[in-house]
Order: sequence, then structure tokens, then C-alpha cells
Amino acid sequence: MSKIRIGVVGVGRGRTFAKQAEHVGMKLVALCDTWEENLLETGRMYPAVATYTDYDEFLGHDMDAVILANYFHEHAPFAIEALKRGLHVMSETMACKTPAEGVALARAVEKSGKIYMFAENYPFFVHNQEMRRLYRAGEVGEMQYAEGEYNHSFPSEGYNRLSPGMNHWRNWIPSTYYCSHALAPVMYITDTRPVAVNALSIAKSSADRQNTDMLRGDPGSVILCRMDNGSVARILGLKMRGHSIWYRVHGTRGLMENLRTGGEWEKVRIVHEAWDMKKGDVSEKIYRPEFPFRPDLAKKAGHGGGDFFTNYFFARAIRKNEQPYLDVYRALDMAMVSIQSWRSALADGAPQEVPDLRRQGPRRRYAKDDWSPWPEDAGPGQPPPSITGFNAPKPRAVAAARKIWKKIGWKKEDN
Repeated sequence: MSKIRIGVVGVGRGRTFAKQAEHVGMKLVALCDTWEENLLETGRMYPAVATYTDYDEFLGHDMDAVILANYFHEHAPFAIEALKRGLHVMSETMACKTPAEGVALARAVEKSGKIYMFAENYPFFVHNQEMRRLYRAGEVGEMQYAEGEYNHSFPSEGYNRLSPGMNHWRNWIPSTYYCSHALAPVMYITDTRPVAVNALSIAKSSADRQNTDMLRGDPGSVILCRMDNGSVARILGLKMRGHSIWYRVHGTRGLMENLRTGGEWEKVRIVHEAWDMKKGDVSEKIYRPEFPFRPDLAKKAGHGGGDFFTNYFFARAIRKNEQPYLDVYRALDMAMVSIQSWRSALADGAPQEVPDLRRQGPRRRYAKDDWSPWPEDAGPGQPPPSITGFNAPKPRAVAAARKIWKKIGWKKEDN
């Protein structure tokens, strides 16, 4: 088959997608980024690939699909424009920053007839793929309760390197907005979707306030999701001390989880009660699973193999002309959990619905909902990024951050 010609937007994280493209029958033909120095540096790695600083000009390049690895909260307008041009889209992070954008994105995908994939990579960790296989085989019965954790701490210097500029998205993100790494594996394993949320955000401690990063949001949150089968999933994140990536499912027939300890986190643990075992069951089993296919490529890819499988499933969806599992609707489910959980957190845990944007009724209700914590949308009625309000960084932290931004070559206005 001829190779699928792709363009990548965002050459920071986008380099990973570019590097993996060749393994799955895709060919990189164009790159786009507004940080010209980084764009040209990446372009030198691919001499035959065109480079663009203007997204509209980039979309005019002769290609089949676009992979969006640009800023976290800016994907929906980029995706919608690409779909209008007849291009398939893989979007890496939050599908939309507001419910109104989510409605517009769902409609754009349907109107285009093109493939849209959410490039959430954590479901494709080897243990999560194995737990999906086990769940579908009935190993633990139907989910009653699940837990998903993605807590990734950073030192201030490293955080400032990742988030140059006072208004960089990482510096304004509310604690509930990066929930997909914790939630997506639970949805993938169990084929359930969230229908309502209650959330509490965790305010900065005295230790957090000594940091020299520009984070205005809170370090973490706990989200309780009521799923569509009546079960409950607890979602934990985001930047508290103590790195934690962990998933557990309690079902009507038992328990399964990945291990927490050291280098054993890829192992799966299955537990059955002695009084409830069926023929062939064991009370406890711990083992290291293998990837279902192409382990040679998966083990070389980042994010536990997920960086290979996102590209693989995107290419397969295009070739088969079938929407992937992580389609626009599941992407929007996760985005709506992010947004509605922040509404809940600001109301000290009050329950909020998770609108199903597959349906016309919720689309009509949320089509004009532009509620947004991001600085470009600041104004009356818009929410703060923290449960303690709008918190300006201390002068010493600003000075430390700007010193790092200068060192990495950040030259844009940072307010």
C-alpha cells in the first residue's frame, strides 16, 4: 500500500510522532511550529520535509493527515480546520478547551467523514492492554469500582523548561484538566464512559509555595466518576510529590491491577476470593504480560509503548476507513470530565453531569458554553485556575523562570 502522508504540528512532542511514522506505513512530509528555531532544528533532521510557521500554509501542503502535538488546550480549532480541508486528524491532548468547542468538533468530524483519533497513549501500556483482554474475557466480571492514577511531579527548573512564558498552558492548567492519562485506561479496559463527576482540588501547601515555577493552578485533584454501568471510578492526579501511575479494577468476580513497586509496574496482579472461584481460577496470580503484537517496536517507543500504538491505530483506522476506539466521542467524554470536574471543584465537590456529545440534546445545551480558565479568555464569569483564585507568582519565582527561558532561547513576549 502507498504510505499515508502526514504533517505534524508542534515539533517538541511532535518529534516522537514523526520518528514513529515510518514504522506504521506513514511518511512525514511537513512540519509546523511557531517557534522557528526549534522548527528549523527539527527540519534539519528531515531534509526532504517541508517546514511551516503558518498553519494555514501548512494545511495547503499535499498530505493525507495531520497529527496535532501543539499546545494542550488549542487542538479543537486546529482539528476543525484540518477536517474542513479533507484531512484525517490525530489530536494528542485535550480535545477541546470549552464545551462549545467540543460541540463544534463533534459536528466537524461527522460532516467531514474523516478519521479523528485521540492520541491518548496510556491505554496502550502493556499491562493496560492485558487488563482490557482479561476484562473482555470475563476474568473479573463487570466493573464495580476502579482507580486510575497519573501523578507526575516536577522540580521547578524542569517545569520552567517545559513551560516557557507566563501564559504557557502548563502555568495555567487547573488540576482536573489533565485527567485523561488516569481516566482513559479505565475506559479502555472496561468499555464504560463517565456520566457524572464530583471533584475536589488540593490547594498548594507551604512547600509548594516555595517553588519557583509559574504554576498558578493547584498541584492535584481527586475526581469521582459515575460510569454508565453504575460503577464508580476514582481518578487521581496531577503534580504532587510521589510519582504514581497505577490502575485497578474491582469487578463482580475479582480484582486486577498493575503493581506499584519499582521496576515491577508492568506486571499484572489478578485476585479471586477463595469462596468465589470457578474452575481454572487461582486465588492470586502475578505475571509480566507481553504486548499483543510488534513488541519489538513497542518496547523501543516512549510512554510504555503507547507512542507506537497511537500511530499504529491511527494508520490502521485510515486504511480501513473506520473510526478508532479512541474516537472523537471518547475524546470529548474525557474533555468534558476535565471541564465539569473543575466546575465541581470550584463548588467544593458539587455533582456535575458529563454531557454525552454524541446526542443532539446535550449539544444544544452546551453549544454556546465558553466557560474557560485560560488567560486568553479571561473576563466576567470565567473561572480561576485554582480553588484559591487567581494567584500571581512571586517576583523571585518570575526572575528564576525568566533566567531559564532565556537559557533555552525563548524570545516571545511572556507578559
